[in-house]
Amino acid sequence: MKIAIRYSPLPLLLLLTGVFAQAQGPEQWLPTWVSAQQQPRAAVGRAGAAPAGTFKNQTVRMVVHTSIGGHRVRVQLSNAYGSAPLTLGAAHIALRAKDSAIIPGTDRALTFNGKPSCSIPVGAFLLSDVVELDVPKLGDLAFSVYVPGETGPATTHAVALHTTWISKEGDQTAAAAITDGSTTLSSYWLSSVEVSAPADAATLVTFGDSITDGTRSTPNTDSSWPAFLARRLQANPATANIAVANQGISANRVLRDAFGQSALARFDRDVLGQSGVKWMTIIEGINDIGAGIGTEFIFAPRPNAPASEIVTPEELIGAYKQIIERAHEHGIKVFGSPLMPFEGAAYYSEHGAVTRGAVNQWIRTSNAFDAVIDFDAVVRDPAHPTKMKAEFDSGDHLHPNDAGYKAMADAIDLSLFAPAKKSQSSDRRRPRRSKAKG
Repeated sequence: MKIAIRYSPLPLLLLLTGVFAQAQGPEQWLPTWVSAQQQPRAAVGRAGAAPAGTFKNQTVRMVVHTSIGGHRVRVQLSNAYGSAPLTLGAAHIALRAKDSAIIPGTDRALTFNGKPSCSIPVGAFLLSDVVELDVPKLGDLAFSVYVPGETGPATTHAVALHTTWISKEGDQTAAAAITDGSTTLSSYWLSSVEVSAPADAATLVTFGDSITDGTRSTPNTDSSWPAFLARRLQANPATANIAVANQGISANRVLRDAFGQSALARFDRDVLGQSGVKWMTIIEGINDIGAGIGTEFIFAPRPNAPASEIVTPEELIGAYKQIIERAHEHGIKVFGSPLMPFEGAAYYSEHGAVTRGAVNQWIRTSNAFDAVIDFDAVVRDPAHPTKMKAEFDSGDHLHPNDAGYKAMADAIDLSLFAPAKKSQSSDRRRPRRSKAKG
């Protein structure tokens, strides 16, 4: 006897829809690019950067170099350090062709809560609505914003290392190119660009000072070490879903505010505030040492630094412990690096060298970090370890050149970003030293 099986097509359709959705996998928002926000002030150490100022009836077009790609995009704007609400008249995003020109057909007008204009309160951040746009990995986007009224001193990122175009006047957010006005190497208000990413994608935050920011690398070439690392990650199928969020600030310090809030003060916003963070790197502290002991702090003369500026190894080590503990509380692995050589830099001193040595000894031997990426070993001169190799020195004996930054990125063991094995999952803090070439 045959048994007739009757079914409704609706449950089957729902079942198949569920299977298809599971196969496709949910998506998440990840930052393909970020910029650490700073108080308005002149840029540091690079000709062409605009001083702190205001904008009025002008369009600002900025370049974003992506790490991962996605088919939908949104941006986050910041009025973190504004003195008044920031009114934006219009904003657009597009794929960049060359200089300020955009690729035809890729321009997208952005809205904020459904409206083309918005006002951002003092101290606040604002996300745009989502637009459909095929964002390439390791590609360039052009983000344009029009400010109709006077902005007051703008929240900025001083050393953006990409040309920003500022129109002479008017709303040119939809223009094919901006041909009038001026240029700078700083960026304004733009804190992140996020893309839709697969569920298994994740974010690496590179946290630090000018050496992470990319100071003295060649502008418009994406030659910071995080940019070089992003290329390596994308070229490796096992790590191609990792977004790199560069949260370096030139002349930043760990313990005290300088150019940008201290690392301790901005940690929540710049690290914990990013989506999908699984790892972070930190190399910062040399400015704390130099500011209190040397004769100059980066590019600002400090002939008589007060005693309160002088830091001890214990103070820096205590700050690192705080960052590590807070990151671990959020499931983030922390990879630290010994501070790099700086003999010959404007703020070098023998006392500072001793402080650096004590800090580096702790970084290498304490097992506090989940891994040690030894950038010091990569760039130092074997014959004179307190100095940088000549072929990696940008000329100020503090910052690497493009070749030095590339060597730093090439020295990172990409297996640090491999999924953890079950046997290691309960020992998240077990340190592992990255292989360093050179």
